[in-house]
Amino acid sequence: MKLNVIDLFSGCGGLSKGFEEAGFNILLGIDNDKDALATFEQNHHNSKAVNIDLSNKDFLKDINNIIDNNKVDVILAGPPCQGFSLTGPRNFDDPRNSLYLSVFKSVEYYRPKSFVIENVYGLMTMWKGKVFEEIKKKFSEELNYDVSSTLINMADYGVPQLRKRVFIVGIDKALGKQFSFPLPSHNKNNYVSCEEALSDLPSRENDIGINEEDFPSPPKTDYQKKIRNGLDKLFNHVGTEHKDFVKRIIAMVPEGGNHKDLPEGVGTSRKFNEAWTRYHSKLPSKTIDTGHRNHFHYKWNRVPTVRENARLQSFKDDFIFLGTKTRQNFQVGNAVPPLFAEILAKKIKAYIA
Repeated sequence: MKLNVIDLFSGCGGLSKGFEEAGFNILLGIDNDKDALATFEQNHHNSKAVNIDLSNKDFLKDINNIIDNNKVDVILAGPPCQGFSLTGPRNFDDPRNSLYLSVFKSVEYYRPKSFVIENVYGLMTMWKGKVFEEIKKKFSEELNYDVSSTLINMADYGVPQLRKRVFIVGIDKALGKQFSFPLPSHNKNNYVSCEEALSDLPSRENDIGINEEDFPSPPKTDYQKKIRNGLDKLFNHVGTEHKDFVKRIIAMVPEGGNHKDLPEGVGTSRKFNEAWTRYHSKLPSKTIDTGHRNHFHYKWNRVPTVRENARLQSFKDDFIFLGTKTRQNFQVGNAVPPLFAEILAKKIKAYIA
């Protein structure tokens, strides 16, 4: 029998997709982004995706009504942590931390065999690390979970992207097992590169393309073969129509370069760290964010398409994004790479199955 999962703050479902690929049954995804919820339902078979206010005192009743009182074996969550930046580490129950508290209440109520919390690196350093330690302590001491945590660079697990995220994994102490994270499979000498991930896709240099088309060529790399997953159709690979002067500026940025490589007086409207950054064909990409207007294709003078960003996030090509292109990019940038999520899910499964 498959283990049941609910995904709080699910977004489009990158984390839960990895768990689904690992053989888990995804009961429910919860988010407040309607486009992300539509994408979630499109790509998670037999799963429901709903907008539930997790700050509402009756949110658990709302969840139960939807999952029909099915047992919950794993809870996934990526809650915002901004409240702690205002309240400090000792005020877990402050109303401004209500969304993080909803994760605690869910784990307390359902008593899953395991839970996973994902967040940005800043959670580890907030209030000199005291917030991070208080969160782990609360789950460990009050709910009796063995809690492990680490900082993961997705490139170390075969994702073609330099993306660092914090993961907290709890295992019910009643199981008598202490969790250890999966070991990396890659390093700087064999990271999956942008070229390995994207070189089979149409250039979109002279036309923006359409939302659904046939692949023009077979996969060229092992990563492309895995990510195509036997699919013969290409989705979400629609380009952006840049103005001529923008194309001229992008063309001045060398492979792997950024705004610092532009001539004096050019591109002055964007001079922050990530501005006018061109990917390097032989390296993983920079961190995919929710805007996608500051990074450029390693070869073509344009921003990446939704499908290109999705591949750099390790979404398989049969994962179709819904909503406007802006909202699709937002979903991609907010997601946990499914490839790493699947690796993590398989490791957790070995502890709780």
